[in-house]
Amino acid sequence: MNFGNWLRRLPPPGMLAVLYLTLIAVGASVLKLPFATTEAISWSDALFTSASAVTVTGLIVVDTATVFTHFGQGVIMVLMQVGGLGLMTFAALLLAALGIPIGIPQRIVLREDLNQTSLTNLMALVQIILKFALIFEGAAIIILGFVFVPDHGWAQGLWHAAFHAVSAFNNAGFSSFTTSLVDYQDNWLVTISVPLLFILSGLGFIVVAEMTEIKSWRRLSLHSKLMLAGTPVLIVIGVVLFGLLEWNNPGTLGGIDSLSGKLQTAFFQGVTPRTAGFNTTDTTQMYDATALVTMGLMFIGGGSTSTAGGIKVTTAIVLCMATLAFFRRRKELSAFNRAIGNSEVQKVMALLTVSIIVLFTATFVLLIGHDAPFVTLLFEVVSAFGTVGLSMGATSTLDDSGRAAIIVVMFLGRVGPLVLGFFLATQTIPHVRYPKGQVYLG
Repeated sequence: MNFGNWLRRLPPPGMLAVLYLTLIAVGASVLKLPFATTEAISWSDALFTSASAVTVTGLIVVDTATVFTHFGQGVIMVLMQVGGLGLMTFAALLLAALGIPIGIPQRIVLREDLNQTSLTNLMALVQIILKFALIFEGAAIIILGFVFVPDHGWAQGLWHAAFHAVSAFNNAGFSSFTTSLVDYQDNWLVTISVPLLFILSGLGFIVVAEMTEIKSWRRLSLHSKLMLAGTPVLIVIGVVLFGLLEWNNPGTLGGIDSLSGKLQTAFFQGVTPRTAGFNTTDTTQMYDATALVTMGLMFIGGGSTSTAGGIKVTTAIVLCMATLAFFRRRKELSAFNRAIGNSEVQKVMALLTVSIIVLFTATFVLLIGHDAPFVTLLFEVVSAFGTVGLSMGATSTLDDSGRAAIIVVMFLGRVGPLVLGFFLATQTIPHVRYPKGQVYLG
């Protein structure tokens, strides 16, 4: 059996996982080329960087700004774009451009990549994704160009603008500056446009499409309503708590002289855990309480069918609703005059359980082989699983086993929920029904 036949025999999520692994391997091979870097890097460095870019995480083990040439940074941009928008999205666009019809098997894999439940209107969704990417990234390049061009000249300034536009839209967190966006912490064009970019893309393409096409709140889908209601709440929680906890910390907000700079940094750092990964202050200096809040936001992430990671906002909302319904003795969940089925609650519980197991296992592995504070290592693992990219300084010190663990977590954070969703959607009909038994819980 050749590789092509074996690949076609895989279930759609398995095929998708193999394709992403192949993209990571190809990306690592290209980044290992001599003209991709200013100095020799190891295969471990190249593989980690490629995996981080494809999974749109942003964790780094070498300085993107100084180690990679423009060619290497360009490769990282391509990997971020393909990984963020979806590998099958670009494959579908290529086939359509060549006039090659997209068959049912390809549509099934595309459906899994876009986290959809139906085969209908997939190409329309692909076109929407491409249109939004071009519009949002193009606008961001122009806006950021007004900031970076005066500082770095036309060529280098536009390059920095393009790199950060692609990185922000795909919620990747890679930066072509050594200190990320710390030098622009009090520049409102940067601290507003970059968060706006990753917040909009983190809502999900379906939500943004409905917002532009449907002008009435009542006609929006339940998914869009939950996202639009939950996202502002998480933004306010993140910004307020970061500001309160870090206001007098000399290593973060306390070291900023101007009130404007403090407020802008508090806003930026309050929203960036929603899987963006940029920073405008030194995250290694955060208090443990702030790190805990940040981990919670990273774990939740953004929206489905978006460039964001995490368990997703709607998952967190349904989980909270199910908990409240249990204490209120309600058997059915509802929101905005729409019912939420028990099968959705089961999916939420399964996703949460698997996520906790992944986080526990990866943190345990890192604790065995690395002498670093527990909070620091847990922060790196949660950042990897949520495909965020924020770091408290441990990632760059990991040995090969630690890097391998983080790569696995990043990959599971990007592709894992899709694989889980496939198995949850595969229903089996039991041949025997058993009488109910009593189980004592709690």
